[in-house]
Amino acid sequence: MHHLSLLRPLLCQSLVVRSPLVFLYPNTPTSYPAACTRLYATKKAKAKAKGQSAKVNINSALVEDIISLDELKGEMTAVLNALKDDFTRNLSIRTQSGALDHIVVTTQDGKFPLNQLGQVSMKSPQLIMVNMSSFPEATAAAARALRESSMNLNPEVDGTIIKVPVPKVTREHRENLAKLAKQFGNKAKDSLRKVRSNAVTQVKKTKDAQSEDTLRLVEKQIQQMADNMALDIDKQLAAKTKELLG
Repeated sequence: MHHLSLLRPLLCQSLVVRSPLVFLYPNTPTSYPAACTRLYATKKAKAKAKGQSAKVNINSALVEDIISLDELKGEMTAVLNALKDDFTRNLSIRTQSGALDHIVVTTQDGKFPLNQLGQVSMKSPQLIMVNMSSFPEATAAAARALRESSMNLNPEVDGTIIKVPVPKVTREHRENLAKLAKQFGNKAKDSLRKVRSNAVTQVKKTKDAQSEDTLRLVEKQIQQMADNMALDIDKQLAAKTKELLG
């Protein structure tokens, strides 16, 4: 037994190469630890390690014959910019004359922004006027576009003049705008998924000329770009929702 107790520290040392062990040696030369203690990774650390994957950063010039990553980034950025534009045009808490400029009016001759068909002006803080004298035949269509917009408007037609009372900012109106913001966010993510899917399809078409490892890396880069843009969409939505709800 005395010999076995002397060999125990040597046994622990021999296991260092095969597994992460911690050995505690007392200060006295005649006593040794009863056992070796193994370091176990915590569940939190394991989950973190599992969720993290190696970042890919491919030089776009090296894969130009497969796909243009610069053009892809431009397409994804366009999705984000379209979302910002939707927020600006449709989700203003307080209605101002400029907020009506880009409301699309559908006529027999096509679709036009309201400010191309009529003169929009702020008559008072409570009333916006739209003068349709230049295109009187589009007056009814313009009123319908205003009524069907997401801005909670109730236009009144008086000849070629459309009177638009500025709606009061209520809690219900804020919540409705926040719901609409979420719809715009989901729409942007759908567009982003379509851009990503088209890019992956383009990459797969080159499988006969490229190695599997190369294509796998390019697809991973595409997914990484899409994930980053989705995070930007979430940030924009969160900021707009906070602004709308106050």
